[in-house]
Amino acid sequence: MKHNNTEKSIPKRPRRGIYILPNFFTSMNIFCGFYAIISSINGRFTAAGVSILIAVVFDSLDGKIARATNTTSKFGVEYDSLADLISFGLAPGLMIYLWALKPLGRIGWLAAFLFLICGALRLARFNTQTGSVDSNHFVGLPIPAGAGMNAVIVLFCHRFGMNNSVNPILIFIIMNTLSFLMVSTIKYNSFKKPELFKKMNFNVLVGAVIIFIFIAAEPSIALFLMGLIYVISGPIGSLKHLKNAKHNTTNTPKPDKKKA
Repeated sequence: MKHNNTEKSIPKRPRRGIYILPNFFTSMNIFCGFYAIISSINGRFTAAGVSILIAVVFDSLDGKIARATNTTSKFGVEYDSLADLISFGLAPGLMIYLWALKPLGRIGWLAAFLFLICGALRLARFNTQTGSVDSNHFVGLPIPAGAGMNAVIVLFCHRFGMNNSVNPILIFIIMNTLSFLMVSTIKYNSFKKPELFKKMNFNVLVGAVIIFIFIAAEPSIALFLMGLIYVISGPIGSLKHLKNAKHNTTNTPKPDKKKA
């Protein structure tokens, strides 16, 4: 008796519906960035800062979800870069300008534009270096970290009632410093090493719980301190690396030169 061979196993096409998930998180990233822009225009700078921080969370989730579900694509990479430019370049630049730099006039909005253009250059360099550099470190300050630092500065000043007494020159210096760090070659930890989470001992776990409690109790202060530590960790690490390299060079024994 012959069997019907019409129902042979046919290669199934990959389900494209699953690609919606990471791109949805990227879309929420853009939404938070756009909401931050609207909030800044309306003078609601605290809401703008919170929106940028939420965008940072969505930005970290979309890549992890894409890798976990094996749905990474070139479209997703390009879409993510465009979202980052809006949420972490345009939104914080406009927020800081309207919040503190507007009294400086042309110099103020040029500083905000410099942050935006350096963020765009940082994203373009990151996309071209993917796969060719060590994934354990970022080359230059990541643009989400730069945007997040701007956001926590606003929240920190609001926490202590300094919104109306903030020094525009100080904010101007901070903005230009963050812009320089983004396009620099200073290395920052990417926290992508699996060993950081697999080999966590009891003391580290207790420390993580304490940090979480600190964030829950005083989010503005805790996030500001964490952001500041991360921003300065790059230059400090580079200085230590240069110092160690110089020390190793001076202590290297020179070969004896014997006369012929």
